[in-house]
Amino acid sequence: MRLTTGFWVSAYRQILSLNGIPAFVVAHGDDTAGAVLIKLNTLDGQAVLYQRSVDLMTGARRWVELAQGDEADVDGSVARQRSFDPDLWVVEVEDRQGRHFLDDPALE
Repeated sequence: MRLTTGFWVSAYRQILSLNGIPAFVVAHGDDTAGAVLIKLNTLDGQAVLYQRSVDLMTGARRWVELAQGDEADVDGSVARQRSFDPDLWVVEVEDRQGRHFLDDPALE
C-alpha cells in the first residue's frame, strides 16, 4: 500500500523541518496520486531537480536526477514538466549543503 501524495509531501516536509531545512510547496498537485518533483536549491544560483522513478520489473522506487545546473534552467525544466502534467507537485528545498533526505527510509 502506498501513501497518498499529499501525505507523503507532508511527511517529507516534516523530515526536512526537523533537520532545519526549509521546503516550500511551489505547485500543489493531485492529493491522491500526483507525481512529485523535488527542486534542491543550493542558494548559489544552482539547483538540482529530482523525480521519482519506478523500475517496472521490480516495482522498486528511487529518485533520479532530472535536471541540474543554473537555477533558471532547472526552473525551465519544471515549467515544461508542469505544462503536460497539471497534477504534478513541486517541492522546493533550500539547503546550501545540498541535503535533501530523499533516501530517508521513512519516506519509502
